[in-house]
Amino acid sequence: MEEHRGLLLLPLLVAALCLSGPAVTPCAAAKNNKKSYQAVFSFGDSLSDAGNLIVDGIPKSLTTARKPYGMTFFGRPTGRCSNGRVVVDFLAEHFGLPLPPASQAHGTDFKKGANFAITGATALEYDFFKAHGIDQRIWNTGSINTQIGWLQKMKPSLCKSEKECQDYFSKSLFVVGEFGGNDYNAPLFSGVAFSEVKTYVPLVAKAIANGVEKLVDLGATDLLVPGILPIGCFPLYLTLYNTSKKSDYNARTGCLRRYNRLAFHHNRELKQQLDELQKKYPKTKIMYGDYFKAAMQFVVSPGKFGFSTALQACCGAGGQGSYNFNLKKKCGEAGASVWDPLVSVNAKLNRG
Repeated sequence: MEEHRGLLLLPLLVAALCLSGPAVTPCAAAKNNKKSYQAVFSFGDSLSDAGNLIVDGIPKSLTTARKPYGMTFFGRPTGRCSNGRVVVDFLAEHFGLPLPPASQAHGTDFKKGANFAITGATALEYDFFKAHGIDQRIWNTGSINTQIGWLQKMKPSLCKSEKECQDYFSKSLFVVGEFGGNDYNAPLFSGVAFSEVKTYVPLVAKAIANGVEKLVDLGATDLLVPGILPIGCFPLYLTLYNTSKKSDYNARTGCLRRYNRLAFHHNRELKQQLDELQKKYPKTKIMYGDYFKAAMQFVVSPGKFGFSTALQACCGAGGQGSYNFNLKKKCGEAGASVWDPLVSVNAKLNRG
């Protein structure tokens, strides 16, 4: 299910993040940040993956390695769950750095950054899902801890002495996430009761905070930690959990209330955890990236970003159904159709 999540709102999210004004969004945070960085290191799931999942071959069922993914910027699929760049790519470009390459790529220079994110990643460890009987929904074992482990293995090639490493990492930006989406997708799509899934929230937020603290211990001083998206607005969720009860939907947005409340609960818990870390490490800058708010700006007013609708997938079921989503016609599969949603958005981005 991970692959569907990435394609539904990510291009729209990028537009909202980089066109909106509030300082809580990652692109706005970058604009307000006068510091320059010599490297960007990214961790996360399909919202950030730059190709780690396909470095050693393309899984048969992976549609994100097929057209139209990657076509509007790279001219080919790259393993990104987007028709072009992902959010961390825009951040790197803002600081005059190259796009962070997939960390598992062979023969690559990572001195200016690396992207450790991998599609399907979770905050919690694989053993948690196995113990709950829902490990079949977990694509890989690339949890936040695993990704930090990849950085630790890479560290000797980036810097030598401890002092050199401290200096190097203090001049780098660490983008930690988004993590959490798959931690909720897995149980929800496995039929776990919603009331039980809600109990996972403190565990997931704590796992992310623990990862942030590990990076601080490694020498990170500037960290951007995004929250999760409003999943109740995803065409996937809107299709799978379609209901005839009007009260289940937000009258203004058309999104499913309970799932957006879950996302909001997660983000609130994460912010509390990050606030505690900021107090513990006052010399470290820990910034929360409000993906939820940025995406909701688009959902509420798609016209401001050059779109006519907000809740339909831009690639999928050929206009079928209310949300243009069909599990049997996923983007990249035979029978799926695509329209380019970013023509007007690219024009807006080019105008600044």
